[in-house]
Amino acid sequence: MQKEDKERVVAELTERLGTAETLIVADYRGLTMPQIDALRGRLLEHGARFTVVKNTLTRRAAEAAGVEALLALLDGPSAIAFIESDGDVVAVAKALADSARETRVLAIRGGLLQGREIGAGEVEELAKLPPFDVLRGQVLGAVIAPLTSLAALVNAPLQDLIGLIDARIEQLGGGAAVPEPAAEAAPEPAAEAALEPEVAAEAEAAQATEESQETEQTQEEITDGGS
Repeated sequence: MQKEDKERVVAELTERLGTAETLIVADYRGLTMPQIDALRGRLLEHGARFTVVKNTLTRRAAEAAGVEALLALLDGPSAIAFIESDGDVVAVAKALADSARETRVLAIRGGLLQGREIGAGEVEELAKLPPFDVLRGQVLGAVIAPLTSLAALVNAPLQDLIGLIDARIEQLGGGAAVPEPAAEAAPEPAAEAALEPEVAAEAEAAQATEESQETEQTQEEITDGGS
């Protein structure tokens, strides 16, 4: 490789290392070109570019970009999966782990996750997580669930109050019921029985008085006639 070509490669790697906060390094030794191309295509679908690199040039680029954590991973034939900002790191880790298991050749060394160095074991753990969309939905559900419960607690008394108000409006709209006049209470049988002797006595007294007056009137008439 000519010097100019090396300088160009170093410049390109420096730029990519400076912008890629997440990447995974693997040892591709033993993979065939068709296998590398197939893996490159799978990773590209998840927002990652799989690039075979030369260690000497990559070390220069890592030093220039200030990514010294990458230096320890550049030992032997190296390939780097540069994950774009909108890439799915979980899906990329899974694709690399699947390839390592299927080919029994590819070996994951580690990488950088949001600028933090991670080992091969952590990449394997990433590969076991659910897909990014599912994981995001689970996190969103965990956040929304308490808010939904809180909203239910807040709204429930308000709904009850509205129901009471509606019921009262219906009651007032129909007009207040006018109470019917109470029927005149009839005297109880016992009271009637108690009054009967008094009425009878008064009637007999009135009749006796009337008869006495008639007798007196008759006697007066007889006396007047005899004189």
